[in-house]
Amino acid sequence: MKAWKHFKTITYHKWLVLQHCFKVGLYRQGLFHDMSKYSPVEFLVGCKYYQGNMSPNNAERMDKGYSSSWLHHKGRNKHHFEYWIDYGLPPGTGMTGMKMPVKYVVEMMCDRMAASKVYQKEKYTDASAYEYYMRGKGVHMLHPESAQLLEEMLFMLKEKGEEETFAYIRKHVLKNK
Repeated sequence: MKAWKHFKTITYHKWLVLQHCFKVGLYRQGLFHDMSKYSPVEFLVGCKYYQGNMSPNNAERMDKGYSSSWLHHKGRNKHHFEYWIDYGLPPGTGMTGMKMPVKYVVEMMCDRMAASKVYQKEKYTDASAYEYYMRGKGVHMLHPESAQLLEEMLFMLKEKGEEETFAYIRKHVLKNK
């Protein structure tokens, strides 16, 4: 039963991201978003730790002290800022967030919206993804320009709604794509 519920959850999430990505013109990213979630290393962990109200990765992390599923996932999906963490320049400056290509920042926003819709269900509002991001902002290792773009889009979603935000992204953020 958990396997079926997990499959439905990740497929619904993927469907929402596809819809959001299509609305801004990111068709390829919408189609291929989060395909690694169906791989055994991610899917089986998701089934084992499925709860329905939060990511199974959090439960695996609480149980084992790390999430093998998350480590696999973030290393294969460029819409996660963790994918872009590397040693900074000049050498010796430590780990830092690298500037993300704009299309992946937009996909990250679509992903955060979809995750909020999936987990919050009827409690979701256009402010949900912004509020979730702001609660964790202090610990994100995100390049300042990528963070600024993400925050602007999430804030616009909160204030103006999906339709106006998607139109703005199509016309202004992704205008050269």
